[in-house]
Amino acid sequence: MRILIVEDDPLLGDGLQAGLRQAGFSVDWVQDGRAAELALAAEEFSAMVLDLGLPGKPEGMALLHGLRARGATLPTLIVTARDTVADKLAGLDGGADDYLVKPFDLDELAARLRALIRRSHGRPAAHLEHGELSLDPAARRVTLAGEVIELSTRELALLEALLENRGRVLPRARLEGLIYGWNEEPESNAVEVHVHHLRRKLGVTLIRTVRGVGYTIDPLP
Repeated sequence: MRILIVEDDPLLGDGLQAGLRQAGFSVDWVQDGRAAELALAAEEFSAMVLDLGLPGKPEGMALLHGLRARGATLPTLIVTARDTVADKLAGLDGGADDYLVKPFDLDELAARLRALIRRSHGRPAAHLEHGELSLDPAARRVTLAGEVIELSTRELALLEALLENRGRVLPRARLEGLIYGWNEEPESNAVEVHVHHLRRKLGVTLIRTVRGVGYTIDPLP
């Protein structure tokens, strides 16, 4: 899943980007509100990590207010040094889905993001299950009929995107957007290659090609 980090502190932003990538997310990072607005208008993200004390305009809460005023439901986790109850209430009542005070544990941040994304898809369970196939997003672990299946980072990200959107056909461009960040330019046939590998490892009937449109995993009958 693709995350947008909006954080002006270079050291923290770089650490968040590296840590969340290690946790299995595709991550893009911007350092001010205007850059965040441009990114949100141009790309699709699964969630946003938002600092409040951003330089220039819009500031963090103004950015969030604008997002919600446009009807956007992007799961948003505020990370900030503002730690009073009043600050937390203002953030949550102002449109944030969660609020985390700095300093924080990176594993907790990743877990909170997974929970936000899970809820945004209306999925109560932590694991993605499809027949005998199971994907644990936290452990980055896939099993088929109880057997662990080794997948690359991109294969796992693609499988997760398709399982989260079962029954919906996802175009190649959208899949690329979900599993690759700005500095990770994919080869022209990267999605096709990943689909081929997933079919070889998990079964040829799991992922269906809709010619001229994209790929889908059909719901089980």
